[in-house]
Amino acid sequence: MRASNHLIGLLNFITFLLSLPIIGGGVWLSSRANTTDCLKFLQWPLISIGVAIMIVSLAGFGGACYRNTFLMWFYLFVMFFVIGALVGFIIFAYAVTEKGSGRPLPNRNYFDYYLQDYSGWLRDRVADDTYWGKISSCVRDSQACRKIGRTISGVPETVDMFYRRHLTPVESGCCKPPTVCGYVYVNETMWDFGGGLVGGEPDCGRWSNDQRQLCYACDSCKAAVLASLKKSWRKVSVINIIALIILVISYVIGYAAFRNNRRIDNDEPASTARMTKSKPSWFNI
Repeated sequence: MRASNHLIGLLNFITFLLSLPIIGGGVWLSSRANTTDCLKFLQWPLISIGVAIMIVSLAGFGGACYRNTFLMWFYLFVMFFVIGALVGFIIFAYAVTEKGSGRPLPNRNYFDYYLQDYSGWLRDRVADDTYWGKISSCVRDSQACRKIGRTISGVPETVDMFYRRHLTPVESGCCKPPTVCGYVYVNETMWDFGGGLVGGEPDCGRWSNDQRQLCYACDSCKAAVLASLKKSWRKVSVINIIALIILVISYVIGYAAFRNNRRIDNDEPASTARMTKSKPSWFNI
C-alpha cells in the first residue's frame, strides 16, 4: 500500500497549509482583542493548536514520504491529542457563545444588547468586576467610540441618519445609552436627558456624556463585547471544522501508512502477509 504513503504525504501537506489559517485566525482574534473584544487570553489555545498541527503535519509528511516508522508513530501519537484538543476547542467555542444576540429595534438599523440575554462561563468572566475593569479600559483605549462620529460639511449627522447606520455591537452597546432610556440624540456620543428617563434599566443611570465614561460601565457594553466575541469565534470555527475533517481523514490514512511502513521494515511482503493470514501453511502446524 505504497499509495497510502503518498496520499498521507499529500494530506499532511494540506493540513500543514491549513495550520496557517488556524494560526492566522488566532492572530486575527488577537487583533480583534486590541480593538473590540479585549479578551486576549482566548486566542492562545487556537494559536497553540495551529502550531501543533504544523509541526505534526511535517512529521507525518516526512514519515510517509521517507517511510520512517518512528516519525509515523510520533505523528499518530501526537495527532490523536491534537484532534482531541481541536474538537474540545470547537465544542468549547460554541458552548460559551451559544446564547445571546442583539435585540432589534423599531425604526433602527442597529441592535441593543442586554447582559441577561447571555449566560454561562464566558458571561460570568466578562461580568466579573476584576476582568471588566481591564476589558473596559481596553475598549476605551481602542478609540472605537471616537471613531463612530461622522460629520457632513462640518455638521454632525442627523438623528435619522444615525438611526439608519449599522453599528457594531461595541458601538451600539458602549458608545450610546440604551434606547429604552429615552435619551435625546445630540450626536453619536452626546445624548440629553430630554423629557427625563423613561426606562427602569440600571444602565440608564450609568450613561455619561463624559467621553472617558460614556457607557463603559453599562451592562449593555458587557453584552456588546460578548456579541462581538461570538461573531468573531463563529467565523474562526468554520476554518477549525474544515481542518478537523481533513485531520481525521489524514489520521485514518496515516494509520494505514504506518502499518505499511512496519511491514516494509520487517521485510514482510504484503502478498505473503495476506496469504499467511488467509491460508496458513500446513508445514507450520
